[in-house]
Amino acid sequence: MPYFVEGYIDDCKLTATARTAKKAFAEAIEWHIARQLSAVCIRDGNKSYSIPEFSEAMALQEIADTI
Repeated sequence: MPYFVEGYIDDCKLTATARTAKKAFAEAIEWHIARQLSAVCIRDGNKSYSIPEFSEAMALQEIADTI
C-alpha cells in the first residue's frame, strides 16, 4: 500500500510517495526536522495522520501482529 507524505513550506504544498510505512515515517521526520516544513502528515489513502498519530498507529499494529 502506498503512503503519501505531505508538508508545507510557506504556502507551497509538497507531496512524496513511499512504498512502506517505515519509509513514509522517515520521510516525514526528515521533512519536519531537517527541512523544517510545517503541517507534515502521512496519508494511507483512507486517513491522514500527524507524525505522532502515525507512530502510535504503527506501534499498535506491530503489537497486534505479535499476538
